[in-house]
Amino acid sequence: MKSISVRAVALLTSFLVCAPAFGQTAAPAPAPAPATPSHMNEVVCEKQQVLGSRLQSKRVCRTRAEWADLKNQDRQDLEQRQTQKPMKGY
Repeated sequence: MKSISVRAVALLTSFLVCAPAFGQTAAPAPAPAPATPSHMNEVVCEKQQVLGSRLQSKRVCRTRAEWADLKNQDRQDLEQRQTQKPMKGY
């Protein structure tokens, strides 16, 4: 009977231990809870740096609904700019 090396045994053992994990799929992330109206009216403040200054910042407070609307507008503006065709001659 041939002698099996320690390295071969370790490799075989690692395959046997890891094999069940290869067939598994990640569980889907739970859906976020729907926002309630009172939750959307909650005021949230964040610090924003003043443009052109490394040290100065200002505090901006808005409701969650306003932050969501601002984020949506920014995304739409970005998508519009990315899909615009460039002017001829430039």
